[in-house]
Amino acid sequence: MLSVRRIDGGVTAPSGFRASGLHCGIKASGKPDLSLIVSDTPATAAGIFTINLAKAAPIYRCQDHLASSGGRAVAIVTNSGCANACTGPQGVADAREMGQLTAAALGCREDHVLVASTGVIGVNLKMDKIRAGIPQAVAALTHDGGAAAARAIMTTDPFPKECAVEVTTEFGAFRVGGIAKGSGMIEPRMATMLGYLTTDAAVDPVMLARAVTEASRYTFNAITVDGEPSTNDCVLALANGASGVEITENIYPALFEGFRAVAQELALGIVRGGEGATKLVAITVTGAKTDSDAWLAAKAIANSPLVKTAIHGGDPNWGRLVAAAGRSGAAFVLDGARVQIGTLVLFENGRPFDELAPKAADYLTGTDLKIEVDLGTGGKHSATVWTCDLSAEYVKINAEYRT
Repeated sequence: MLSVRRIDGGVTAPSGFRASGLHCGIKASGKPDLSLIVSDTPATAAGIFTINLAKAAPIYRCQDHLASSGGRAVAIVTNSGCANACTGPQGVADAREMGQLTAAALGCREDHVLVASTGVIGVNLKMDKIRAGIPQAVAALTHDGGAAAARAIMTTDPFPKECAVEVTTEFGAFRVGGIAKGSGMIEPRMATMLGYLTTDAAVDPVMLARAVTEASRYTFNAITVDGEPSTNDCVLALANGASGVEITENIYPALFEGFRAVAQELALGIVRGGEGATKLVAITVTGAKTDSDAWLAAKAIANSPLVKTAIHGGDPNWGRLVAAAGRSGAAFVLDGARVQIGTLVLFENGRPFDELAPKAADYLTGTDLKIEVDLGTGGKHSATVWTCDLSAEYVKINAEYRT
């Protein structure tokens, strides 16, 4: 018997985790900018990271620590307001010191601390603020501090994102919790801007890495706001075994479903909170010859500025959907293609049904939308990518980001 039930909380909903979030002085606004998540006992750890070749210093630090520790960690420390990306040797030294300070304050090994940063690229960390803030963050750790940690990793996010579930199996129950941040520079192609998952199940490092990767494929890797993979994207996971439930191959599906449930809620929250977004849009591609074709076409449609602006304006322009699918690189047969907005078929087998346009325009005034495009090849593969509309507010936010 397998069941996944939504519960209150985020990263501290699983047993044996504490967290904190506070303002240490990086953000001039006075908003929280330092987050700390800690397992009461050393946990199994895994991560997936940005494909961007302009990686930030903390990404390399995390990868090094996961390798040297054999996939073990105690803490994740994160600052917001500064990405510590493209900052040269000083950025590398700052990321190292951030981990060292946290390890010293917690009394753990240096490579048991995972380090992350998010914010403006090309700016050095205010290490005097970090040095003072980390002891404060350690002192503020509580078993109900997940919400504070979620707020402290935000940048342009309009709201914090956290989720938790309880997974019941025939071998017992365990919990999965998570928090995430992201609003702009979102098409991770690995994870999200920043996403953290915790579980009180006992999981070996190889299986934990597998669960994070496979769950992210259908969640964090299936979203886009603007088609921009960041320098700092990562998803990190900790599993401390406090529930007493050990994940074996037999009950691996339970871990996957728990991770997928939490990751999907967080991923959809990222799209809902996309910079300037007013609509959440599920783009489903069907009739693809291959799995890769389905994802290729879905991403092309979801990232099309013409599609996204039409959705924002409530224009059921099926031609833009057909054009995006046709130029995506996926196999496409126009005479067999179909476009559906909501429940309304606006184009099928080479014929438009423009008499339905007024009803489709009315549907597009909603905030949760579904669009389906069949590639017309007769293939059996499909994929769903979640995106948002493109508004003038997105342009304004990013035109003024550094000013």
